[in-house]
Amino acid sequence: MSDKLHLTEIGRVAIPATDQDRALEFYVGTLGFELRSDVAFADGRMRWIEVAPAGGSTAIAIAPPMEGGPTAVDTGIVISSGDIEADHAELKAAGVDVDDEISRWGDPVPPMFRLRDPAGNSLTIVEPTDQPAP
Repeated sequence: MSDKLHLTEIGRVAIPATDQDRALEFYVGTLGFELRSDVAFADGRMRWIEVAPAGGSTAIAIAPPMEGGPTAVDTGIVISSGDIEADHAELKAAGVDVDDEISRWGDPVPPMFRLRDPAGNSLTIVEPTDQPAP
């Protein structure tokens, strides 16, 4: 092993999606993420898609499931919200599969809820406690 690794950031997290078009519409159209990349490869048989919150540094890569791998996962992705109440209500009204209520465990755990994308991948939305109230 080398003396020093050259790791710099968590640049992207890959999640499976059997229907990349549907996933792309959800992340861009429903969540409002920006499309960073949508490129065909493997002689046009596959696509590399990346989306991210506007201005965010870490992207989500929407990829076909690996052969024999899961088609949906608990991603472990935690997305920050500046107004968790409004975002929960908006997503629920839009028909997104969200938890019925926002979980409030008290300090130091921020208020949070989970949502599932059209493929069934789960993500967590939190309102960091160090953010000013809306």
